[in-house]
Amino acid sequence: MKKFLSFIMFFVAVVSISAQPKPTVAILGDSYSTFEGYVEPSGNEVWYFASGRDYTDVNDVRQTWWQRLAREHGYKIGVNNSYSGATISRTGYRGEDYTDRAFITRMNNLGNPDIILVFGATNDSWAKVPMGEYKYSGWTPQELFDFRPAMAKLLDGLQTRYPNVRIYFILNDILSDDINESVDTICKKYGVEVIKLKNIDKKSGHPSVEGMGQIASQVADAIGK
Repeated sequence: MKKFLSFIMFFVAVVSISAQPKPTVAILGDSYSTFEGYVEPSGNEVWYFASGRDYTDVNDVRQTWWQRLAREHGYKIGVNNSYSGATISRTGYRGEDYTDRAFITRMNNLGNPDIILVFGATNDSWAKVPMGEYKYSGWTPQELFDFRPAMAKLLDGLQTRYPNVRIYFILNDILSDDINESVDTICKKYGVEVIKLKNIDKKSGHPSVEGMGQIASQVADAIGK
């Protein structure tokens, strides 16, 4: 009888655990997190296509780091608001105004997630956007064309709009010292963990199929702690 009761209790515990909903992950990203037909809003520019391109071997959405994170590590993907070429700040390539695609513009459209993964700053580094000063409140519109004020605005806005949601910042492994130092400093100020990617395989500066798997694994290790 005792063995039977023990079995029943074990069975109920297993069923209870398996019935728990998977955490929903929202992504706020740039080209590294795009794929044709899988970003919101649908008008966001993408870098990865199902038809494939000569300069990448990623041609199936199931090869992306975020799909692999979901499939291989037990997460559910909610909103993926990624935009190819987007910067954190309002400054883009050639000094152009990227307000329409900036992370600080898109941060309010992430649905109702349990976890937010911000994967950015790569284009800020590549475009050599102005760094500006560290500032944590009272930002003027002009200051948000600089990286540091915009980065602070981003984390402040996310924590305000999505209380009790875990937020992580994924940092690429090929960025400038100024960007790396600024991300570390500002994330520490807001208590946001930085996931620092290491040795990611790339083609044309973007994750290959192998690199996507490496990202998924490194992110899963960090958020699964």
